Amino acid sequence: MKTAVAALFISAFTFSVSAQETFTRKDSLHGGLRPERTSYDVQRYDLEVKIDPDAKTIVGHNDITFKTVEPTSKIQIDLFENMSIDSIVFDNKKLQYKRDNNAVFVQFPSELKKGSENIVKFYYSGKPIAAPRAPWSGGFDWKKDKNGKHFIGVAVQGTGASLWYPVKDSQTDEPDKGATVKVAVPNGLMDVSNGRFLGSKDLGNGYTRWDWEVKNPINTYDITVNIGDYAHIHDNYKGLDLDYYVLKYNEEKAKQHFEEVKTMMDCFQSKFGKYPFADDGYKLVETPYLGMEHQSAVAYGNWYLKGYRGSDLSGTGIGLTFDYIIIHETGHEWFGNSITSQDIADMWIHEGFTMYTEAVYVECTLGYDKAVQYMNGIKNNIHNYDPIIGHFGVNHEGSGDMYPKGAWLLHTMRHVVNDDAKWWKMLYDYSENFKHKIITTQDVDDFFSKRMNMDLTPIFNQYLRTTKIPVLAFSQENGKIFYKYEDVEPDFALPVDIAINGKNIRITPTSSKQQLDTKAKLSDIKVRTDHFLINTKGI
Repeated sequence: MKTAVAALFISAFTFSVSAQETFTRKDSLHGGLRPERTSYDVQRYDLEVKIDPDAKTIVGHNDITFKTVEPTSKIQIDLFENMSIDSIVFDNKKLQYKRDNNAVFVQFPSELKKGSENIVKFYYSGKPIAAPRAPWSGGFDWKKDKNGKHFIGVAVQGTGASLWYPVKDSQTDEPDKGATVKVAVPNGLMDVSNGRFLGSKDLGNGYTRWDWEVKNPINTYDITVNIGDYAHIHDNYKGLDLDYYVLKYNEEKAKQHFEEVKTMMDCFQSKFGKYPFADDGYKLVETPYLGMEHQSAVAYGNWYLKGYRGSDLSGTGIGLTFDYIIIHETGHEWFGNSITSQDIADMWIHEGFTMYTEAVYVECTLGYDKAVQYMNGIKNNIHNYDPIIGHFGVNHEGSGDMYPKGAWLLHTMRHVVNDDAKWWKMLYDYSENFKHKIITTQDVDDFFSKRMNMDLTPIFNQYLRTTKIPVLAFSQENGKIFYKYEDVEPDFALPVDIAINGKNIRITPTSSKQQLDTKAKLSDIKVRTDHFLINTKGI
């Protein structure tokens, strides 16, 4: 999740319109599935690295524990081609391998049996790509704090975790048994990674190693390092450990500012279920870049301001009532980290739901009317340049509309349901049903179609796979009023509320003309476009 903000929309749009509709072998190697990937299931990553901030280099290894799903003698592990492979070891013997772009095809001396569990030790080194503009353009962010001390983070969503460590770089496979991340940094600095702190060790060579462990499955792009001169603030709220790692000179400011986390946790846990990584704890970690949803170690760079670094993305003023990065990036713990899309073409499953959590938080704190006002503010960020769903199998995200338009799909569905108790239970059950699972748009469609007792496929097709906003067109003939949808997908039949002289009624337009049972004039009709993502014509 690269943070849904005005700047992000621009960034996402620039990518989507500049990217060619033809893709390379490099793209398919990164985004596709082939036997060398599907034949094994990662069980655990044990990553140990030494980072030299002055040279901007990494050296280390990743122990990849995996289970063989189908008999194979070759697997694909990913590492960016600018990084060096020192050796790949299996059963104390070096393996042969071939590099193809950012893919590494590892050859075993004999076929691995189905069901067998194995460990490959992948030794590597190099100078990882520096982020041109973290978090939107991935890589390492090599900065210094105002005291001149190293202040470093990494953000690689979309770009690929294999930018900095060897990994099965696909959202289809997370390490079922978690991971350890052990990072050695120069003495006087601290590394903060995902999960629980296991301890630190002075290596006697000017470096201290900081050890962390994640017990839950984790997206590969969520595995992270954060290096700085940190102060540690610990709190516990209703049994959940809250840990904040901030630059030392920001400690007192952070203690007060991060109190919002407690209000947020009350809201989100009531609406989406228990925090999904409680056994790994919850952390906010100050970073030199804006933010990222690194699981159990949320990257925070919002300068301790309300809104999005002091601005309101909704243009309503409501966005200035909360810290955008705390709310949005933590929302991803449920939607993106716990529930993960199988292919980044379906990233709206992360971003649309998470942008909707912003409105949920507004409703928790300020009420329903303000939440609706907030949603109508972010509607102005929908551009409809390209479809929300991208191209599958080639590591291609859809348009930046996945944020506001994805959220508006949910806002619209809520008002189709027209029963808040039913809606909130539905959303809660969705979060719980797919907790720690990897899913597709079809899974989302099937779940809500069943719960809403209607076929949502034409609606999902309309909003996710086209750039067309449905047009509810009215006409008057011989004193009678007719209505129908225009610019819609086949079988599109979205119920919508209209007001006639202030009285609400529900209609279910289709692409066929229907007569409205009223003696009112066209000018007496108002469509609830504040609740439904549609345009109107003729009134």
